[in-house]
Amino acid sequence: MSLQSVKAFFAEHAPDIEVIETPTSSATVALAAEAHGVEPGQIAKTICLRVGDRVMLVVARGDARIDNRKSRDAFGGKPRMLDAGQVAEITGHPVGGVCPFGLASPLPVYCDVSLRIYDQVVPAAGATNAAVKIGVERMAALTGAEWCDICQDGRS
Repeated sequence: MSLQSVKAFFAEHAPDIEVIETPTSSATVALAAEAHGVEPGQIAKTICLRVGDRVMLVVARGDARIDNRKSRDAFGGKPRMLDAGQVAEITGHPVGGVCPFGLASPLPVYCDVSLRIYDQVVPAAGATNAAVKIGVERMAALTGAEWCDICQDGRS
């Protein structure tokens, strides 16, 4: 279902983008980087967070870590990661396949500025073995994302 919702999203909004399914899992940054032949930073990981009553998605480079102070300042409270069951229920995607496309319910999407060092990134596509290759600015535009600066400086 989740992979189908992502394929439907791209069929409607960006038919030139192909969902790539791999024979092996790409559920972690390391596995995804290996499966798609890119460096770990180029994997666009999507994290589902709750700040107070608000749930949101943050897309950041694969080797970035969220900075607690920056994220508190940006979102007006301490963000907490949702558990796997909550993530699947809210996004419609399993952990390891979470992406800002084809969501079960509308969520605000934020893209961390850490992504901007790349022209193209590889976010998941609704399954633990699916992804897309997409331009950073195009991904933000297609998802209506706002840019934020919540990751630690430098690579970690």
